[in-house]
Amino acid sequence: ISIKDVKLYKGDMPPRFGGRLASVLDVKMRDGNSKKFAGTGGVGLISSRLTLEGPIIKDRMSFLVAGRRTYADIFLPLSSNEDIRDNKLYFYDLNAKVNHTFNKNNRLYISGYFGRDIFKNEFAYMNLGNATGTVRWNHVFSDKIFSNFMVLYSNYDYGLGTANEDDVNSFIWESGLEDIKFKGDFTWYLNKDNTIRFGISSIYHTFDPGKARGTGEESFFTEYAVQKNHAIQSGIYASNEQKIGSRLTLKYGLRFSLFQNIGPNTQYIYNDDYNPADSVLRKKGEIYNTYAGLEPRLGINFLLTETSSLKASYSRSFQYIQIAQNSTAGTPLDVWFPASPNVMPQIADQVALGYFKNFRKNTIETSVEVYYKTMENTIDFKDHAELLLNKYLEGELRFGSSYSYGVELMLRKPRGKLNGWIAYTYSRSMR
Repeated sequence: ISIKDVKLYKGDMPPRFGGRLASVLDVKMRDGNSKKFAGTGGVGLISSRLTLEGPIIKDRMSFLVAGRRTYADIFLPLSSNEDIRDNKLYFYDLNAKVNHTFNKNNRLYISGYFGRDIFKNEFAYMNLGNATGTVRWNHVFSDKIFSNFMVLYSNYDYGLGTANEDDVNSFIWESGLEDIKFKGDFTWYLNKDNTIRFGISSIYHTFDPGKARGTGEESFFTEYAVQKNHAIQSGIYASNEQKIGSRLTLKYGLRFSLFQNIGPNTQYIYNDDYNPADSVLRKKGEIYNTYAGLEPRLGINFLLTETSSLKASYSRSFQYIQIAQNSTAGTPLDVWFPASPNVMPQIADQVALGYFKNFRKNTIETSVEVYYKTMENTIDFKDHAELLLNKYLEGELRFGSSYSYGVELMLRKPRGKLNGWIAYTYSRSMR
């Protein structure tokens, strides 16, 4: 997703791409075949896949199950290099979905995903994975109004440890992020020129920054855990896509977002030198901090001619969940932490303007877009910050402001025997 790609959205985007895609899982996975049983698969040099689908109740209820696995680890023992014969390197995932049509106005979808990546050599092992489950009910009120209600569970976790648990210095370190979410989205086709969307959402977050324990007699870890944090993130939004004449389309909306820290945990209070000076014990279920904000959206699309158009947009967004990442290590061992009394949410305002032009009967597409973005409460870390297994992580943070801007050029030929694209981007960020 481009840094300048501003769109009206329905609810929350997931905080992580490439892993935590549970919020869009049900949308991306197609329904199973409701007419007959079918199966497809493929065997490759790196991985194999298998998909099975078919009716449970013909024309009303169907299922789909799909799985993949790589198997580089099967061939590693055949290596002539003794150092890698016992290594492991693979991933697997499993998707499953059941959908049931009660009648023309009511449909139910139940889907799940489970996947894990495994790496192990003679020194260490690492695994990370996602588990999600979604129940979605689609209801049609009339030929103009329909809705989707969804309950979602998502758990992202990872582990790191020594390869041999019997070593005297062996240890295990684990961390994760768990979400329980409810959302309801409505679409109202008011008339041929106005499509209104509105809805609500609420997520209960559980942040587990990490826990470690030694498994060897001389391990430098004893039983150690950084406290879990809990938060509730909610939102309500409304937007309209409005056509004015044959040339102008407006997309505008407003979202109210709310973020609340909730016990149980220990809230640390820091002095001017970022050192912990006091603490407050928060009880289970106690809401002890609240942030709220309005997030407007505006998009304009104006057709200059049949082959050219101008697009402009503005958005404001609040980011309540942050990530602490060691930039010197290319691993997925990230620590997620929420906004709190010591960490204000990051706020971004962004404007973008683009010109789009097609040539040769729309067989060649060109575009140029510019954007400018300002950010408040930008987070950085002090020099030599300790990010992992640090219960005083908030004392390692520093805050400021930032801005970014850029231009993107694109030339694309989407059809014909010869097709492709070429693009150029210039962007700059200042903190």
